[in-house]
Amino acid sequence: MIAETDRRLGADWMNALPIRLVHSAKRFTAQIELRPLTPSKTLPLQLNPFPTESPTTEPQGPLMIQSILNFRNAAIVWSACILFATPSFAQEATPQPMPLKVLLVAGGCCHDYVTQTKLLKDGIEARINAVVTVELSEDTTTKATFDIYNSDDWADGYDVVIHDECSANVTEKPYVDRILAAHRAGTPAVNLHCAMHSYRWGNFKAPVEPDADNGGWYEMIGVQSTSHGPKVPIDVIRTDADHPITKGFGPWKTGNEELYNNLRVYAGTSALVTGKQMTPPNKRELKKNPDAKPVEKSAVIAWTSEYGPKKTKVFSTSLGHQNETVSDDRYMDFVVRGLLWSTGNLTSDGKPAKSLAK
Repeated sequence: MIAETDRRLGADWMNALPIRLVHSAKRFTAQIELRPLTPSKTLPLQLNPFPTESPTTEPQGPLMIQSILNFRNAAIVWSACILFATPSFAQEATPQPMPLKVLLVAGGCCHDYVTQTKLLKDGIEARINAVVTVELSEDTTTKATFDIYNSDDWADGYDVVIHDECSANVTEKPYVDRILAAHRAGTPAVNLHCAMHSYRWGNFKAPVEPDADNGGWYEMIGVQSTSHGPKVPIDVIRTDADHPITKGFGPWKTGNEELYNNLRVYAGTSALVTGKQMTPPNKRELKKNPDAKPVEKSAVIAWTSEYGPKKTKVFSTSLGHQNETVSDDRYMDFVVRGLLWSTGNLTSDGKPAKSLAK
């Protein structure tokens, strides 16, 4: 188009326009200069592609643009601007990948949540393109509640929720049902440590059916746990070495941690990692047998599950009591992979999706 225009209008046709095209490596602009047009640089009327105007042979004043540069002809100039745009201009307009929006809910009894929420937020944001919003309760009892859960749309705007609360004695079913409704509607969940022992009532020390009045929270998590052992090291052993979350992870031993039991495993749950712990005899056992020896106990300590009619992806691990565990790179890598898997952003080889990689 440009070559044809140049042939028809002559070599000086661009000089006749009161428009200057300016470009650099990062910017492209068109500057309009209102200046007198000399007759010698007035475009021939017969070449006007929109020949509907009356002839004008003389300039009408220093600030008067010739009729040949009427509103319709300006479209030619702007078309040229588009054609002359440099690749760098197009690159500047490319949108940046959106970060993963993570809600971290933490607080309650028995743990250093002030430190652990900072460790989790910093660790996640350092590993992937994510923004972690922390909802931290100052209540350090087993009755800790969270204002964010008082709204039906509490999870709106988040891609995934990390449950790291320790609220064993919060038993109001409508409150718990509001939490679960977001996950039933499709918001993925990652459950850490004491989340397994939260929101329990009734005869929770016996196996609970998923449709029981007190079964909703256990069903979402995928495993019912009722107690834990002493704080001694746990051997972490992969159960499923081919899953993207565990691929490439070797066995390791934690510092002093709590091994949570598995009273019931619900349908749709898949074990990823097993923990083995040499549990020393407690006082009652020693009273019965002063020569009692430590006993090895084992339990599933990390798993995936699907929840609700939409088969919402859920990742859970019962590890994470001590700050030393949460700050361990192996633990943090494990949690981040769980986040990515639950949101569909983990590749088959255990890497973040391109949009979230750092």
